Order: sequence, then structure tokens, then C-alpha cells
Amino acid sequence: MANETSPLIQSDASVSGSIQKAKIVSRRKGHSDLDLSLKIHPIRKDLNVLRDDNAIKNSIKNLLITNAFERPFQPQLGANLRGLLFEPADAITKIAIKENIKDVIKDYEPRVSLISIAINDLSDQNAYRLTVRFLIKEYDTQDSVEILLRRLR
Repeated sequence: MANETSPLIQSDASVSGSIQKAKIVSRRKGHSDLDLSLKIHPIRKDLNVLRDDNAIKNSIKNLLITNAFERPFQPQLGANLRGLLFEPADAITKIAIKENIKDVIKDYEPRVSLISIAINDLSDQNAYRLTVRFLIKEYDTQDSVEILLRRLR
């Protein structure tokens, strides 16, 4: 029995060829999310599903428009941007918006790395246009999300 080798060793010994020709293939982890617009797929008659980078963009958008205490059992989740709309439109408010965005993405979206946050003050419309640029770590691609924050009162 000492001369017998295990199947694992036999399979390793049977590998032939050069190492340079061998390729290591890794799979990307697929991400999926429901499209919250709740549009129906025309053929399947089912809800649309967002995949990969679109799912990540949707997740970031949801984090930005969520306020604290809106989600059950996750009271800290959200960027709390709606409350800052009623503050004076000055540099301090812009800094607070940027910090809230940085914190929520750092804490709740580990799949991305933040690149930049652009805030355009639209005082005549009582709004801010936010453009958040980020790097999706797994795909090594840059993408952005644009949101118009408006107060309605």
C-alpha cells in the first residue's frame, strides 16, 4: 500500500504542458438588485432586475436618498441629505453634504472607492445637483451617479 498514491497526487502528476500556456481565470461576483421603478419586463411580465454595475449604481443612489430612521432595524443607514436642503446655501452646507456622502458610502458600500463629489448649487430652484464619481473595485471601472435634491416647500 505504500506504493499506491492518492487520486489527488495522481491527478497532479498527470498534468502536462508548460506553465506559461496555463491561464488562471477568475469569475467576477455577479451583483443584482431590483429596479425600484418597478417597471414590468415586456416579454417576461416580471420585474426588471439590475445587474453588476447598474446594481451598484442603484445601491449608491438608494443610500444617498435615504434619511436616517427610514429603514426598520437600520436607523443609522442613509446620508441624511434632505434635512440639509433647508439650511442656508453656503459653503458650510456643501461641506456637510460632502461629509454625509463620504460617510455613507464608506460605511455601507464596500464595493466602490469614492473619487469625487461635485455639488452644484441651484439656489433659484431651491435644489442641489450632486454628481458622485466612484471606482467599482471589482470591475476596475469608473462610474457616476447624478441626483437632483430639491425641496418642495
